[in-house]
Amino acid sequence: MSMQPSHTIYINNLNEKIKKDELKKSLYAIFSQFGQILDIVALKTLKMRGQAFVIFKEVNSAANALRSMQGFPFYDKPMRIQFSKKDSDIIAKMKGTFVEGERRKRDHDEDHSRKKKKKGSAAAAAAANAGVPPAVQPMIPQAPVARGPPPTVPAPAPPMAPTGATPAAPAPALPEQPPNQILFITNLPEETNEMMLSMLFNQFPGFKEVRLVPGRHDIAFVEFETDMQAGAAKDALQGFKITPSNAMKITFAKK
Repeated sequence: MSMQPSHTIYINNLNEKIKKDELKKSLYAIFSQFGQILDIVALKTLKMRGQAFVIFKEVNSAANALRSMQGFPFYDKPMRIQFSKKDSDIIAKMKGTFVEGERRKRDHDEDHSRKKKKKGSAAAAAAANAGVPPAVQPMIPQAPVARGPPPTVPAPAPPMAPTGATPAAPAPALPEQPPNQILFITNLPEETNEMMLSMLFNQFPGFKEVRLVPGRHDIAFVEFETDMQAGAAKDALQGFKITPSNAMKITFAKK
């Protein structure tokens, strides 16, 4: 039974060995091609391990992502994706439905906390009246207030590249090379790894491999079986932002 389309997609069957920061960056890298991402929630608690939520600004973006990436091999495990059962806090705020539900939860939590404090104070007073020295009064544990998942830093909307900006280690401006099966990628962010690029490019027919350059995080080579297949990937991913501030520049490699 499929759920109603939503701004948020729920993903499970994720590789539990991947660190949270790397997981979120990789999810952003492969899902930002479908539209603006407002947030990615990936918790490493026992209950939430192997799961994540990707929150899009537009429902159509979430729907396209679900349809295109269902079963995609992400860190060697096929992703299982469905629409989230309810709106995230961010979307609820956009719709104006967040305040009522959140206020009810907050009031409940505060009332629960007040009752616990009163119970602790009453127990302490009873012990004092009974003549029990303060040093041996039993510790009254305070139940933690349930607050829900900790907030995560929203993945910012990809900004427009500032006019005239140049990367820290710019690649030399080369004339466009004749089409061939190898692409030359520049302006990559420092955290780029082979897995991130492979997940982006292996969506295109004919993908063979990614080759990173030792000592240079900002450039890489991606090889396809034919020059036409390489050209299709080049056109589709030209300017794609692996991070909000790094738009990939793709040319054909020099033979």
